[in-house]
Amino acid sequence: MLAASSKPTEENWYPSNLLAYNALPAHQAFDSPISDAKSTADTRTDFYDRSLTSRRYALIGVACSSIFSCICITAESIGFVHGISLRSALASESRLRFNTNLRLLTAARGWYNPNGVLLNGISAVLLIISYSSASFIIYLDDQLTMPVSTGVAVAGFPLLILGVALLLQVMIALSGMRAVKIMTWSSSPFDLTAALLHHTQLTPDPFRCMRRVSDLDTYGGPAKPPETQPSAWHAHPSIRKVVIFLWVIVVACAVWAVLVMYFSDLYGLPLTLRTWSFFQNEQSKLVSYFSYFMTDVNLEAWTLFFVNIAVVQGPLTLMLHCSELIVNVIRNERQWRCATGGKGLRVATNPLEPILTHTICLILFFAKPFLHWMFALSFSVSFIAFDEIVSVFSVYMYTAQIWNLCIALVIFACFFTFVALRRPYGPQPAAYGHVQTLANLVDEWSPVMWWGHKEDGIPYCHAGTSDHPLPDVKMDCVYAGSGARSPVSPS
Repeated sequence: MLAASSKPTEENWYPSNLLAYNALPAHQAFDSPISDAKSTADTRTDFYDRSLTSRRYALIGVACSSIFSCICITAESIGFVHGISLRSALASESRLRFNTNLRLLTAARGWYNPNGVLLNGISAVLLIISYSSASFIIYLDDQLTMPVSTGVAVAGFPLLILGVALLLQVMIALSGMRAVKIMTWSSSPFDLTAALLHHTQLTPDPFRCMRRVSDLDTYGGPAKPPETQPSAWHAHPSIRKVVIFLWVIVVACAVWAVLVMYFSDLYGLPLTLRTWSFFQNEQSKLVSYFSYFMTDVNLEAWTLFFVNIAVVQGPLTLMLHCSELIVNVIRNERQWRCATGGKGLRVATNPLEPILTHTICLILFFAKPFLHWMFALSFSVSFIAFDEIVSVFSVYMYTAQIWNLCIALVIFACFFTFVALRRPYGPQPAAYGHVQTLANLVDEWSPVMWWGHKEDGIPYCHAGTSDHPLPDVKMDCVYAGSGARSPVSPS
């Protein structure tokens, strides 16, 4: 992992004076007289930086982003299997309410159940370890030798930890899949609702063909079509917790940046707009940073080191995991609202199609590796080795990069807060993937469905689904369902 050297070598150490001499042309003689115009021109242009430091930082960034992207794809695949098995386990216990749940924070009954509390907690810890270990796999390797050389180092121990963490997550997901009967592998809430109806685990409620998910706690009688629908914030109780958690992480990141800035200002140069940068550079360790050292590098030191980083990166990982709930709930609702469009609602969908066709899904998919990469930019690890044995390593925290991460988190939290608070327009009742509400609204199942006005009646009309386009519902009519004759006063 480290090059052999008889002298101590320090990684991520930048001797600016040596780099300055190394940037000069090799053939230039310093003791020769400068007598012609060509030599004068050379002295005027030799001041610029010819080193490859900026390019190496860019290459390191690309490598780290690629690693985080691969981890994200692997984690999404594992999460899909785990989420399907957890959904079936909750359905078998008659506890399934929504098509989408917080995968690692919702558990089935039974302490030793593969979808229970214990293994869900272990899966959450393994997910945090996966992203934490990826932050230390690739880094710059600057050797304090003559001539100065800079390369890319690959750490074997974090790579081993990453592989073990991913393997254990796969084993937990597969064990959960084998422990329960999967009703459907489709991620569509309509396939799930149809499967629950087929297995008599769900029964439609009468007189609720115009009742939305937020009306579950009210008297479920006939109703007039509303002009607007509730937001996901009001419809799904867990959405509120997720949005609050997003802003808690933003505040925690800001506090982290303030603390690092406070301690760094005591011993280093203050951070200013002129010294602010997006990437780490040679000036980062001279301007506003905070570091701590560990001189006894052994298994206990590595463990303590990983725990320290995981404690900081863990909330970020859980925040991104919880954001999946907002994305999936909004995606389920948009799929349901296609029933009033010209093409209708397609019940069966490819699992990859919603991710590739919905903007909000793509935003979260790319935001996960990007935010983890920005977190990795906020600190660096330096090693000092003797004869290829690491004896000292230190962690540097950079104020500018932490503030950059905080700004990115603010933008992320604002966007998802707006999405969660946005209210759909139109009379079509909002469901947000709530299976009981969908069972009440869908009265005729077909591969492609349209929702609208189906039947006039006295005193109540009927709205539902059909395999052909339907007219719009009548805003001045009261809807209760087919054959409803109960004299219940409308809301």
